[in-house]
Amino acid sequence: MLKDYMGIISLSEDESNIRSLTVHRPIASIPIFARYRVIDFMLSNMKNAGITNVGIFTKTASRSLIDHIGTGKPWDMNRKNDGLFIFNRYLSSAINSDIKLLKNNLEFLYRSRKNKVIMTSSYMICNIDLEEIAYAHEKSDADVTVVYKKVENGDNMFLNCDTLKIEDDGRISSVGRNLCLTDTANVSMDIFIMNKEFFIDCILRCIQEGGCDTLKQFIFANLKKFDVRAYEYTGYVGCINSVNSYYRVSMDILDSEVMNELLNSPRRIYTKSNDSPPTKYLNGSEVVNSLVANGCIIKGTVKNSIISRGVVIEEGAEVINSIVFPKCVINKNVKLKNVILDKNVEIEMDKVLIGDKNYPVVIEKGSYVGI
Repeated sequence: MLKDYMGIISLSEDESNIRSLTVHRPIASIPIFARYRVIDFMLSNMKNAGITNVGIFTKTASRSLIDHIGTGKPWDMNRKNDGLFIFNRYLSSAINSDIKLLKNNLEFLYRSRKNKVIMTSSYMICNIDLEEIAYAHEKSDADVTVVYKKVENGDNMFLNCDTLKIEDDGRISSVGRNLCLTDTANVSMDIFIMNKEFFIDCILRCIQEGGCDTLKQFIFANLKKFDVRAYEYTGYVGCINSVNSYYRVSMDILDSEVMNELLNSPRRIYTKSNDSPPTKYLNGSEVVNSLVANGCIIKGTVKNSIISRGVVIEEGAEVINSIVFPKCVINKNVKLKNVILDKNVEIEMDKVLIGDKNYPVVIEKGSYVGI
């Protein structure tokens, strides 16, 4: 267990291609897989590795994020010593900057009794063994270890993610950006491992020298000075940085192999508990290859879809290849295909909404779709 490690989750994530889902929340608290939030995966990865001291650094004070995380109890981080802390940016600065927020909260780092750091983002969905990576980092004596995934679908996924050029000895020699021009790429998973002293020194030097808005930019800008090594992860990785990628990653969970790796692994994924009664499937309902949470009432047809808690689907309604967030109401004879309904949406009876699998229709939170 990683008793000497603390976790840093930086939410300085680019939301420009997923605005329709982040109007009311950061990427970290977008609902996913019927009962989870995006950040649950990285928090659970840290919890499963024995990390008990985590700081979440956010761009804004998000009510949905704070409400979901609470005291950190689901991840065993509601502690007298160490525990989970959330730091918000009070003054506006560069949109996707984390360096000033880290600098303004250096006391959190100084006061921690841990001497090593794992820094991540939230938007990479994976069930990863951080212990194994940490031990590989310690064995290498590198300044920084960066986790990456060698992907074969870089031409249509992982848009704008960092890509790594890796030498034969495992060192990273340069960093680019995935523009979806080729299918194969070494995509950074935004997981960085280093000593706390080195981490703090990088923050201070980045502020002093200027030119970089994020800590990872500073590390990548100094590849010739630092010993930065790459660690290849071979498991499933889903990237949530656009509406299209969110839709695709969500649909991946309907594949039994992905389901087993992410949610049925010995390394559990934890989330805020929400006690709800079992879902009711009434006469005439039909559910095929779908993931349905508790607390729903299903009278219609659901195929290849993901239905969150407290959803009502009336008789005659058809929900196909769609994602429905909590507490939505889909009235009689509604037809939905390739659609994402945000929370508390109601669709009037007889309405038809059809999107494309590459461009799903998104209905904003709290909307009423009627005449």
